[in-house]
Amino acid sequence: MFCGACGSSTTATPASRKRADPRPSDTTIIQPLPPRSTVISVPFWPDGPPAPAIVPAEPERARYTLQFSTGENVSVRGTGLIGRRPLPQPGETFDHLIQINDEGRSVSKSHLEFGQHDGEFWVNDRFSGNGTIVTRAPAPAVRCEPGRQYLVARGSRVTIGDQFFVLM
Repeated sequence: MFCGACGSSTTATPASRKRADPRPSDTTIIQPLPPRSTVISVPFWPDGPPAPAIVPAEPERARYTLQFSTGENVSVRGTGLIGRRPLPQPGETFDHLIQINDEGRSVSKSHLEFGQHDGEFWVNDRFSGNGTIVTRAPAPAVRCEPGRQYLVARGSRVTIGDQFFVLM
C-alpha cells in the first residue's frame, strides 16, 4: 500500500528502511579520544616532598603541507575545514579554516574536515555536494563516505569537487 499524496509506503517504518552497510572494508574508523582529566592530586609527604616529577609534554602534531590545484600551498597542524566558505558548526573549533577559490562552485562551502590521529592525517567529507575522493598510489581511488574518517598518506591526492590537493 502506498500513500496517494506522496507515494511513500504506508507500512514502512524507520527500522524497515535500513539498508546494509555499503562501506568499503578498507577504511579505518577512529574512535574519539576520552576526555582528559583535569584533576590535580597533591600528596601529603611528612618527610618533605620528593624531587619534582617531570611531566611529559603533549606530543607535537606533525606538520603537513597541502598543495592545491589552485596554486596555493598551505602548511597545517591539527584540525581544519576546507571549502568555498568554511564555517564550523556551533560548538566546533578548528585550528585552520582554508578557503578555496572555486568559480565553478564544485567545492561545497564546508566541503571537507581534516585532522590528525596518532600522527597520521585523516579527512572526512562533510556531506558535500560533489564528494571527496582519495587516491593513494598505486591503489585505486576511494570515494569517501560522508561522515567517516579516511587516513591519507603523504603523496596522496584528495579530490574535492573539480579541485584537489596533494598531501606533502
